[in-house]
Amino acid sequence: MVFDGIILAFIVGFLRKGNLKGLAELKLKGGLVFPLLLILQIAVFSLQNKISLLGNLSGYIFILVYVVGLWFLYLNRTHHGFMVIFIGVLLNFLVMAANGGRMPVSVEAAAVLDPYYVETLKQGLYGKHFLLSETTKLGFLGDIIPLSAPYPRTQVISIGDIIMNIGIFIFIQHLMVGDKNSEKDADTGLLQKEVN
Repeated sequence: MVFDGIILAFIVGFLRKGNLKGLAELKLKGGLVFPLLLILQIAVFSLQNKISLLGNLSGYIFILVYVVGLWFLYLNRTHHGFMVIFIGVLLNFLVMAANGGRMPVSVEAAAVLDPYYVETLKQGLYGKHFLLSETTKLGFLGDIIPLSAPYPRTQVISIGDIIMNIGIFIFIQHLMVGDKNSEKDADTGLLQKEVN
């Protein structure tokens, strides 16, 4: 879902005659943290079923990734949209932390997905996700919202994912268009002063 939100934000940014200049000038505190967390998460996800010890620790590693990610977002909270992203990530973190580092997935919502995925969930073989049940804590924050046609990609998302994407959209729009509008306003103000 995050990938979809980023693509949509860039498309809207270009339609609004924005550019990527703000991206080139972007300065984030702890900037290397995000790509390192992404690499770690992909590595754990890929290897957790192959290395038994890693499979047992994967939930704790995912929690650690979220804690460091939240720290990174809070450190950069002055950037437009980052506090909204922080809230979305925090909601996902809360439900995962309450359930041993794994995200609950509603079987009803997962019905829109490949039957193989649902069967894997039922067998508990999918490391980062598990099937939501009556014993699940904070289940309403889990992946309970199905997306299917006419949406271009079939998937199941959480409330936190939606909020996170709103924050990403705000952030990218500000990077692509925000300063441009400020420059126009400044130019208009100078022009009015010259006329007066």
